[in-house]
Amino acid sequence: MKFENIRLDKLTVNQANDRHGELISEDAAIEWLLTHRANHMRNLAKDVVEAGGLYEPPLIHEENGSYVVYDGNRRTTTLKLLQKPQSAPSKAWAEFYAGQRANWQGKFPTTVLCQIEPDRERLDEILYRRHTGQQSGVGQSQWDAPAKTNFERRTGKNTKLDIAEAVEKLLKENDGLSESAQIPRSNFKRLLSAEQFRNRVGISVDKNTLNFTHDKARVLAALKRIASDLIAKKVTLDEIWDNKAKRKYLNKLDEEGVLPSVEDALPESKPVTKKASKTPDKKSPKKSSPPERRVRLIRNIDHGIQPSRANRKALDIFDELQHRLKFGDHDNAIAVLFRVLLEISIDIYIHEKSLTTAHKNDKLASKFRKVLDDLVATGELDKKQASSLKSFEKSEALFSANTLHAYIHSAEYFPSDHHLKGMWDTLETFVVKCLQPSA
Repeated sequence: MKFENIRLDKLTVNQANDRHGELISEDAAIEWLLTHRANHMRNLAKDVVEAGGLYEPPLIHEENGSYVVYDGNRRTTTLKLLQKPQSAPSKAWAEFYAGQRANWQGKFPTTVLCQIEPDRERLDEILYRRHTGQQSGVGQSQWDAPAKTNFERRTGKNTKLDIAEAVEKLLKENDGLSESAQIPRSNFKRLLSAEQFRNRVGISVDKNTLNFTHDKARVLAALKRIASDLIAKKVTLDEIWDNKAKRKYLNKLDEEGVLPSVEDALPESKPVTKKASKTPDKKSPKKSSPPERRVRLIRNIDHGIQPSRANRKALDIFDELQHRLKFGDHDNAIAVLFRVLLEISIDIYIHEKSLTTAHKNDKLASKFRKVLDDLVATGELDKKQASSLKSFEKSEALFSANTLHAYIHSAEYFPSDHHLKGMWDTLETFVVKCLQPSA
């Protein structure tokens, strides 16, 4: 095993990637990723552009003069399409990648640092440990909720307010920074990752708003000093890596009299930026644009469903309903696939959970109720959530299995987009739980 910079045009997206199985070509593999992992691919492209490259090297194997990617096909696809947006399989995707490429800072890379593994058997062993679960500690052990929280507190990641951007703007507005100066974002957010550190500087974050907790002049002076230290690299990542290091740096500033003192504390915190007046300007009234009409059944959000051998077809249908089929153009197709998705999802849950109460010849409404009861019994759904779903098995209710059945089999029962959206919104949590049952 070795690491080497490989030309991007020498890397081949794996047409036999285990995500999808054997496909006809690299182009087909790329199209599959864009079709079935659309949200993930968009978010990954934005992250790669913001980072200016990849954080993890792709795992590759040399085959016939080129290098086939075995782990990192999404990353490799992203770089290839950023390099040549016109090679994307559709106009929409080409425009997306061209737009992201325009945001790239500096020279676009022509090579990628890769992990080369010549031994095919070892290659599979690496993939096995990375992608088939924890395996009692042999595979990659995923962080639990406390571990994720500890990481976010230490690094300042995953916060809604970009505190570095907010402070940079604040300092520039108060002549604490030149217009061309830029605070190192990640290091600043890491330093002020928790309220205990922000309070020492004289600020707090409440409801996604930056507030002063101490005298404004003293706070601005402290923030200016911190920004200056980070920009001049007097303080580096090593010196603020963990909470102990952050306290050491802030203690040093405190000893120098840089940080605001107890006497500077305000009776109550005040927002850094005043909220705009609720009274509109009579001379230039602003017209509120109407909300964008929802044209697809499933909202464009990441539902966190991990693909598995059991749910592959269900995820294909899920993707079509989320990204491809539109109300007004495909109403009947949406109604039919909604019914199919629900039934497949229920069957997956029954199989994965070995649910003995359910039987092969049960009708959809009966299977639905049995899965719902199991979700409540295992604590996956609470009784309040379940009560709103119980009417689905009743034949007289508009929200029912019979209604979905009629959409498919009745010649005089036409789908309503408002009704279908309402049904999906009610069933969404149930379907997601079925597609990825807890161990």
